[in-house]
Amino acid sequence: MVHSTRRGLRRAAAAVVATTLLVAGCSQGQDPAPEAATVAPTLEPQKAAAPDPVVAPTWPLTGVAGEPVNRPALAVKIENTATARPQSGLDQADVVWETIVEFEVSRFVAVWHSQVPEEVGPVRSVRPMDPDIVSPMNGLLTFSGGQPGILDLVAASPTQVISHDAGAAGLYRISSRSAPHNVYADPTALWAQADANHQNSPGEQFAFARTAERATAVAAGTPATTLAFDLSSQSKPSWTWNGTVWERSEGSTPAVAASGARLSATNVVSIVADHPGTPFGAQNGAVVPTYTLVGSGEATLASGGKTIPVRWQKDSRDAPMQLFTADGAPALLAPGNTWVELVPAGTGSLAIS
Repeated sequence: MVHSTRRGLRRAAAAVVATTLLVAGCSQGQDPAPEAATVAPTLEPQKAAAPDPVVAPTWPLTGVAGEPVNRPALAVKIENTATARPQSGLDQADVVWETIVEFEVSRFVAVWHSQVPEEVGPVRSVRPMDPDIVSPMNGLLTFSGGQPGILDLVAASPTQVISHDAGAAGLYRISSRSAPHNVYADPTALWAQADANHQNSPGEQFAFARTAERATAVAAGTPATTLAFDLSSQSKPSWTWNGTVWERSEGSTPAVAASGARLSATNVVSIVADHPGTPFGAQNGAVVPTYTLVGSGEATLASGGKTIPVRWQKDSRDAPMQLFTADGAPALLAPGNTWVELVPAGTGSLAIS
């Protein structure tokens, strides 16, 4: 009985082994199941990075596109009495500031940078407001002399002084006019005297649009044909839009340069500022005035036959004059030359028609 049971167990084990071998043999004879195909992701073509826009360089005092020459701004005090007219070089100035001095006469601070006239003049003496006008450019200031106290104000500014009375080169008297209206200057000779601290071009003073169409007055201003200024009893300049530029007149007389060119401007900026007297005196007890140009006040910007009210702001003597629209955005001038009319607050005026 025991032997029968053992024989049965051996047969059962053999059957299991045979079955296992059969299954294994079948498994080895079959192809393995295919693996799932790996699909490479589809990559979007890489877009090349956009190149930085090419921005053409511009002359800092005019906003006109070009290749600026690295030289300092050259500011010169220019007379504007009837005896002084027509003046030399004003038609090539980048910026001209018109101020009222003693005896209510007008005098210019003309600034050259992008153009080089052969001659400028007549050159006259310095005034107390001049450092506030020229200091932001860190350039050259040329004049024919001045009172000791006023000379001290200029000497304390970052401007390099070139004075005829001090014997500077490049200034001379011409024989065709009588003194004191006959001091003239050679700009090339003046630039040649720039010292190591005054070799470089000025920074941008006013903000400029890249094109005339984008200038603030052109884009958002009111059409105008005439800007009539009453700066004093002796100075009533006006500007008339001719379809291309603003043309200047002294009263009703067209203003021209010695070259015969009509004096004109792409932009005319009216700055209303206090015009107080100073401790400095002139002939017959006349008080030498100045302007309060550090601060802010009302202004008008004229470009492209349109005008817009703006606000001026100047944070310090050495900071440039800035213009802002009513919403606080920078007011942009049209590329070109600019004349700045300093209107005495309370006594001067601008009529637009």
